[in-house]
Amino acid sequence: MGRRPGLSVRLKLTLSYTGFVMVAGALMLVAGWWFLTRVKHVGLVFEPGYSLSVVRDFAPIASTTMLFLLVFGLVGGWFLAGRMLAPLNRITHATRTAANGSLSHRIQLPGREDEFRELADAFDTMLVRLESHVAEQRRFAANASHELRTPLAISKSLIDVARTDPHHDTGELVERLHTVNTRAIDLTEALLLLSRAEQRAFTREHVDLSLMAEEATETLLPLAEKHGVTLETSGDIALTSGSPTLLLQLTTNLVQNAIVHNLPEGGHVWVHTGIRPHTVVFTVENTGEQLTPHLLSTLTEPFQRGTERVHTDHAGVGLGLAIVKTITQAHDGTLTLTPRPTGGIRITVELPAASPYAAR
Repeated sequence: MGRRPGLSVRLKLTLSYTGFVMVAGALMLVAGWWFLTRVKHVGLVFEPGYSLSVVRDFAPIASTTMLFLLVFGLVGGWFLAGRMLAPLNRITHATRTAANGSLSHRIQLPGREDEFRELADAFDTMLVRLESHVAEQRRFAANASHELRTPLAISKSLIDVARTDPHHDTGELVERLHTVNTRAIDLTEALLLLSRAEQRAFTREHVDLSLMAEEATETLLPLAEKHGVTLETSGDIALTSGSPTLLLQLTTNLVQNAIVHNLPEGGHVWVHTGIRPHTVVFTVENTGEQLTPHLLSTLTEPFQRGTERVHTDHAGVGLGLAIVKTITQAHDGTLTLTPRPTGGIRITVELPAASPYAAR
């Protein structure tokens, strides 16, 4: 956006300080003149021609005083403006550094709390979050490229084998290609869903999480029976505002992860919805192996599957909890992962509650 050049803020402040000093000085001189010429002083006798003499004597003094105030206002105003704007210059330098791609620089403005320091601290906090987000996106891009390259490389290898060996079993080849391509499609769809949730490109509607939980458990009941996992659903009507598609994906991912990452046999999954004063809660709890704090802290990162907890027959694409985290954040909610003392994990999604009487 093109702008015409103008005066610097420091010069504007200097002129403002100087103008204020000049006006104040002029008012003081006028008050002094009025006091000397209009007020009757006890014990003083004014001789004829006194007023004219006062004017001749007062004019040079007033001119000298105003000149002094002008110089004093300009010099003092320039100095004070520079001192006041010094923190802003540091913030500007940090902004330009960040704009050039360096996000590691911090302002770290010293001194007591004031408006400039509050702005500098807010800017430092923004840089910390931005640097973390950029690093996370770079890791995500690298992992996504690796994950997408794997099925493509496998497909290429299978096709090369078929080309060099005409007598190879085509039925087996087609089946393996189908499996690899299905995985690639699932990964691509997961990436698209993740991108859509991050951009918040959805229309908000009233959603009952208890219905989402019932639909997810009914859909995944065959998978639970296959793994020998018992599903239990309970809770109350929990209304929130958001995308029904994304929230169904959220509940489905959580229930599916709870089923797949469970005990080899005799596992349990508990799905519960609840209401709090201003929020609604969706909780999925499952039995399983003991989880370390380090592993727990990485489960919501993209492509972090927790290799010790993954069944080879349903490993997924490594985006289940990452998608849950993104959908939760897109709905202004919080995601909490807590290890169970006896093994397994409790995952809680807390979203803003929607009034049942609000217009739909």
